Amino acid sequence: MDVGLKRELEAKVHAGERLTREDGIALYESDDLAWLGGLAHEVRTRKNGDVVHFNVNRHLNMTNVCTASCAYCSFQRKPGEKDAYTMRIEEAVRLAKAMENENLTELHIVNGLHPTLPWRYYPRSLRELKQALPNVSLKAFTATEIHHFETISGLSASEILDELIDAGLESLTGGGAEIFDWEIRQHIVDHATHWEDWSRIHRLAHEKGLKTPSTMLYGHIEEPRHRVDHVLRLRELQDETGGFQVFIPLRYQHDFVDMKDGKVRNRLQARTTMATGAEALKVFAVSRLLFDNVPHVKCFWVMHGLQTTQLALQHGADDMDGSVVEYKITHDADNYGTPNKLTRDDLLELIRDAGFRPVERNTRYEAIREYPGPDPERRESPQPMRL
Repeated sequence: MDVGLKRELEAKVHAGERLTREDGIALYESDDLAWLGGLAHEVRTRKNGDVVHFNVNRHLNMTNVCTASCAYCSFQRKPGEKDAYTMRIEEAVRLAKAMENENLTELHIVNGLHPTLPWRYYPRSLRELKQALPNVSLKAFTATEIHHFETISGLSASEILDELIDAGLESLTGGGAEIFDWEIRQHIVDHATHWEDWSRIHRLAHEKGLKTPSTMLYGHIEEPRHRVDHVLRLRELQDETGGFQVFIPLRYQHDFVDMKDGKVRNRLQARTTMATGAEALKVFAVSRLLFDNVPHVKCFWVMHGLQTTQLALQHGADDMDGSVVEYKITHDADNYGTPNKLTRDDLLELIRDAGFRPVERNTRYEAIREYPGPDPERRESPQPMRL
C-alpha cells in the first residue's frame, strides 16, 4: 500500500471517521496484517475495552430437510434421504433441558426449509421450549426461514414475527445473508431470499423491538469488493434501524466427511480453497474497521478453530459465541477439528489465554457475570495488543 494512503487511513481511524467503499477495498489490498490488526484492535478497544463476551448456549437444528440445494451447503437433505431427520418438538425440549443445570441462557435454532412441515410447528416449538425453559432466550430462525414461513402460511412477515414474538422469540438469527451482491449470490444460493427480503425482514424485526445479528459467509468465490459491498449494505441498514447487535463473519467450509452416502453436496469445493487463518484475520480486521455502527464483532469458533479465534480477538473481534454443544450445519460436513462443545471453564481459559477479561452475557449483550482477566503477576501471562 502507498505510504501516503496508509497514513491517511490511519488518521481516519484514529479520528473515528467513517471509512468509504474505496477505503475498505484498499484495506483488503494491504498485506500488512499486523498493521490492520493494530487498527482494528484500537477500534474494538475503544468500543469494548479489554472484554471478550461469551454466553452459554445450545444450537438446535430441528430439521435438515430443505427444499433448497445451495451450492456451499452440506447440511441439507431431501425428503426420504437416509440421514434426513425432523425432530418432534418433545425431542427438542429434551435436548434443551439436558443443559438446564449448566445455567443455559440461550437456544439458537436454525432449520432447513422443510417442504411439508406446517407453519404451526414453528410457533408451537417456541412455546413449548419457552414453557420448559422460561429463563432461556430464544434466538431462532433466519430471515430465509421467515420468508419461507410467509410462503407456507399465507401470512405476512409482520404477522409471522408478531406470532413468534408472542410465542417467546427474542431474536432472529443472522443466517441466510451469505454474500448479498447478485454477481456472486446467483451462483451460491438456491432459495428466494435475497438482499431485498433479507433486509425487509430484519428491518421489520428491528421495528418490533428485536435486536438481531448480521452475518457474512466469506472465503468461497467472492472477492474483497463483494465483502466490502456486503458490510456497507448492512452498515446503511444499521444507520436506519440501529437493530444489529453484532456482525459475524462465517468461514466457508469444505465438505470433508459427508461422503458416506456417496454424495458431495458442496458444489463449490472443486474450484475453491478455504480461507487461510491470515485471510480470516484480515476479514475480521477490515470488517471491524468498516462496520463502525455495530457494537460487537463475533468469531464463531466452530468455523474458525480455537487458535484462529483467539487471534481474531486481537484483530477486531470481542465475542466468541458460546458453548454451542451441537452445531450440525458444519460439523456434519467438515471434520474441521473443533469440539462439539466448550464448557464455561473452557471459554474462560481460552479468553484469558488470549489476554482478555471474560464477561458472560445474555442474548441482549447484557452482562450476567464478569470474571477476572489473566493473572498480571505471571510473567508468561498473555496481554492484549497494546495501542
